[in-house]
Amino acid sequence: MPGASNILIVEDEPLIAMMLEDFLEALDRGLAGSADTVSAALELIEQGGVDMAILDVNLRGGEQSWPVADRLSELNIPFVIATGGAGDSIAEAHRGRPILSKPFTMSSVEAVLDALQG
Repeated sequence: MPGASNILIVEDEPLIAMMLEDFLEALDRGLAGSADTVSAALELIEQGGVDMAILDVNLRGGEQSWPVADRLSELNIPFVIATGGAGDSIAEAHRGRPILSKPFTMSSVEAVLDALQG
């Protein structure tokens, strides 16, 4: 059931994060939280209640979200990699993960979350 999912958003651009939050609400999905840094995302994961995640690759200050992806993998929590870049910017350990290409649409977000849940 779509509403059963609590999704973590890791995105450093506030307008994009708010748009994703609006999409989740419209799609009857739960929000586990939003984080704009690796440390904030890891803290939210450790608090529990994260069923899935949307990870922006490049965060502020040159930070990349791979430590978050690694932790989600360890916990068997499915996630999608959100990027506007080419596939070669994806860390090798995560190249098989679903990709959500920017710019996002509600239908693309819905499709990738349905696939993760499937």
